[in-house]
Amino acid sequence: MEFIQDLMTYNFLQKALITSIMVGIICGVIGSFIVLRGMALMGDAISHAVLPGVAISYMLGISYFYGAVFTGVLTAFSIGAISQNSRIKNDSSIGIVFSAFFALGIILITQAKSATDLTQILFGNVLSVRSSDMWLTLIIGAIVILVVVLFFKELLVSSFDETMAAAYGLKTRLIHYTIMFLLTLVTVASLQTVGVILVVSLLITPASTAYLLTNRLSVMVALAAFFGAVSSITGLYFSFLYNMPSGPVIALAATAIFVLAFLFSPKQGVIVGMFRKKFKRKSITGATN
Repeated sequence: MEFIQDLMTYNFLQKALITSIMVGIICGVIGSFIVLRGMALMGDAISHAVLPGVAISYMLGISYFYGAVFTGVLTAFSIGAISQNSRIKNDSSIGIVFSAFFALGIILITQAKSATDLTQILFGNVLSVRSSDMWLTLIIGAIVILVVVLFFKELLVSSFDETMAAAYGLKTRLIHYTIMFLLTLVTVASLQTVGVILVVSLLITPASTAYLLTNRLSVMVALAAFFGAVSSITGLYFSFLYNMPSGPVIALAATAIFVLAFLFSPKQGVIVGMFRKKFKRKSITGATN
């Protein structure tokens, strides 16, 4: 009740809640495609690689949006250029590029002499979100959802079988880089909420939770968005109540939901599976006797 009263009273808390919910939704939506395509490491790479862009924007006194989007897209193209033009495999290319960009970002932030900002960028602080950040998140969210709705069939086919998608005449490489661009936008939108270190938890964990519960992509995307939003709200609540950093609390909330699905999912749950096997053994034993 106290949280709801404070929510009705304080403007900063209202902005934090709206921003958190939108971040949870769009991370779940894009995360579904990242998980299905086996690109979790790419999500991690881009989320870390936007750091130098954020640092340069900070030093130039401009919005971090421009720098982060530029370095995020540059990262996706750099990884593609290395893996497609050498014998280096994709996962190694990701490791090379993301570690280099992340290291450059830390050096630039250190040179800017702003340890407070570095902590906020790395781990997020949704309670300090500004009106401009909230509107930026809402606009990015609208763009991401609109693109996914308009090109859902193309994303579906290419996510399950790129060879078949190419045979149908779909431009798989363009689809790949479109997803990378959307991933970069989502990462930028998530900076204030969970930070560059933990954004991958909102990208991967809600989508993986949904993956344990359904085999249909449309349902998976909807469930992932729902779990992302619930994780954000839960994390914001405990973060505000116990004065803890928002990013880690939101990440732990997403993990708690995943653990529940991992244990009790009707088809994939470990404990449900144990009971199913036990019941099956009893049925076989009863039939034999």
